[in-house]
Amino acid sequence: MTSNDLSTLSAKAKWVWRETLKVHRHAPETRIASSLSPVEIFVALYYGGVLRFDPKNPRSEQRDRCIISKGHGSICMYPILADLGFFPASELDRVCKAGGFLGGIPDPIIPGYETVNGSLGHGMGVATGIALGLKVKKSDRSVFVITGDGELHEGANWEAFMFASHHKLDNLNLIVDDNQISMLGQTDNIVSHDSLAARLRAFGWNCTEVDGHDVMAVQEALTSMKSQSAGKPKALLARTKKGHGVPSLEGADLAHIMNPKPEWIDTVLEANNE
Repeated sequence: MTSNDLSTLSAKAKWVWRETLKVHRHAPETRIASSLSPVEIFVALYYGGVLRFDPKNPRSEQRDRCIISKGHGSICMYPILADLGFFPASELDRVCKAGGFLGGIPDPIIPGYETVNGSLGHGMGVATGIALGLKVKKSDRSVFVITGDGELHEGANWEAFMFASHHKLDNLNLIVDDNQISMLGQTDNIVSHDSLAARLRAFGWNCTEVDGHDVMAVQEALTSMKSQSAGKPKALLARTKKGHGVPSLEGADLAHIMNPKPEWIDTVLEANNE
């Protein structure tokens, strides 16, 4: 990408961050802290030339598959999908409202979402199955799956990691929103991953680590990952902060379940008005 493209990418990330806060202001049922940590990840995927997609035909066979396992933490995808033309921007005013289809936890009724994203820990297995299916069909499409670090406590993920490595699924790309906080506290205080990168490598994966709030670094890492075809699945550990950019929310142990009051959000938006 050119320097101008990357500047545009950074500006887009700031816009998505603001729009996500606005969505939560009107729909407090949404999980705001979990949806602010992966903003740069989704911006890099959808605006950075990483994913192949068609807003006019979201189920096109020519698309890359993007499985959002941490569905509750992807409310930042709503303004992205609206901006790209998957659905009208007017739907953003109806999040969690009667007549709207944008809920507190997304599902495939939303154009651009592939799977049901309720109970955590299942996205990895689904993505692995899709990746194997595409391999059998000799398709050159890629599969991306976005998980939180907390949901990797679920054992089904590790079965999928072993399966993907055994079948040499180099069309499979895992992105971990590594924000270090689960629902009720620090992830490592609940069940420590004790060097997640080393564990993934031990399971036969190529693994890269990056600052998850540096959208340029994320875009470059994802582009590089997608191009690799050495017979190994690939993982990107994006180090992020839960509640990124919001004072008193960012990094708080209970950020996952905190709902900032509307006036608090107004203050944060005003302070970051550009």
